[in-house]
Amino acid sequence: DNTYGKNITDTTSNIASSVGAKIAINGDYYGARSSGYVVRNGELLRETKTADSQEDMVLCSDGSMSVVTEGDYTAQQLVDKGAQQVLSFGPGLIVDGSISVTANDEVGQAMASNPRTSIGYIAGNHYVFVVADGRTDASVGLSLLQLAEFLKTLGVTQAYNLDGGGSSTMYYNGR
Repeated sequence: DNTYGKNITDTTSNIASSVGAKIAINGDYYGARSSGYVVRNGELLRETKTADSQEDMVLCSDGSMSVVTEGDYTAQQLVDKGAQQVLSFGPGLIVDGSISVTANDEVGQAMASNPRTSIGYIAGNHYVFVVADGRTDASVGLSLLQLAEFLKTLGVTQAYNLDGGGSSTMYYNGR
């Protein structure tokens, strides 16, 4: 309902259909935390830093994507540089063309193979969205390193891990 706040949730498909989106994926689940930069459609909604080392994804008005650390920029500086969307989950998977995670990197308790959601930037308004199933008989999922390696094969130069696990979903053309 175009509302910002803690623990306001809806399904990816409901949100996508309500705005006529052709494609949608789950994001950073900002409402489950009280810190981490939040910018939506160029509007600064939260500027509380998680940590200097926290990696955020920035989508800019020129169509570019980057991975930055909160210690290098304030949220307002990102908006002033043209940030339209800032998501604070992470980590960055590929930064400036190089894989930036190792086999030992994981998100909190989500160790090893899990369902994953990610966004990758190829160049000039060209993105890929990857959602990997997991925790099923058909698929155990991916580690962060496996996800980064797969994205690299697609020609991705910047990639970011979004909230995965049970919330990993992709909506495309009504399904």
